[in-house]
Amino acid sequence: MSEAYIFDAIRTPRGKGKKDGSLYEVKPITLVTTLLHALQQRHNLDTSKVEDVILGCVTPVADQGGDIAKTAVIAAGWSDHVSGVQINRFCASGLEAVNLAAQKVRSGWEDLIVAGGVESMSRTPMGSDGGPWALDPETNLKSGFAPQGVGADLIATLDGYSRADVDAFAVHSQQKAAAAQANGYFDQSIIPVKDGAGVTILDKDEFIRGNTTVEGLAKLNASFEMMGNMGFDAVALQKYPEAQKINHVHHAGNSSGIVDGAALLLIGSEKAAQE
Repeated sequence: MSEAYIFDAIRTPRGKGKKDGSLYEVKPITLVTTLLHALQQRHNLDTSKVEDVILGCVTPVADQGGDIAKTAVIAAGWSDHVSGVQINRFCASGLEAVNLAAQKVRSGWEDLIVAGGVESMSRTPMGSDGGPWALDPETNLKSGFAPQGVGADLIATLDGYSRADVDAFAVHSQQKAAAAQANGYFDQSIIPVKDGAGVTILDKDEFIRGNTTVEGLAKLNASFEMMGNMGFDAVALQKYPEAQKINHVHHAGNSSGIVDGAALLLIGSEKAAQE
């Protein structure tokens, strides 16, 4: 089996995923084409050599639906020979896209692939795609559905993580991100997002909060406790009675961020590297 190599890894800055975020006016396809253009320029890339573009997207509807991967390839002016596919594995969608690309290369099926993900949470909020869990009460009840946040609190309860534990981890994470930004560790991988006139809209992450403190996080209310009290805790405990009671520890300050952005990796074989 051959090896898969990461030739490059780039991303847009992460914009706040709200209507007042810097990337709200930027279309998801523009986030992707910005990165496709950057890959082509950074490597003087003959795009006809790229065999596939695989993009993960959690909410593949509206202006980030319709196989945005293939659409972006065409919009970026890449070769007509480049295929494109969009996949959805919830929060692991981008990671799964990269894994799939690596598997294709390692198997010898393909030699050069672009993989990553895109999400504009400000323009296409979570849940916009509906689905059986959201729209079909029968499926919801029969499958024992509980929202992701309640599930996260359940996992924390089962694994013994307290509110203090997850708050401390969140503070440390923010501090590391702020230090990395200040020291320029992201500079080689971040591609600024510009408007049609070439004016920079965003060139650094706007979601990092290096001044976050444990004391500040302690003032925030648990985000999913009310949801749990509405009946979802009871549903989860039917499946995991050993938890006895769900300790709701997650909130806006220690959960994953609501952001806009895109990221791409150029993945290929040794043969592709030599060519």
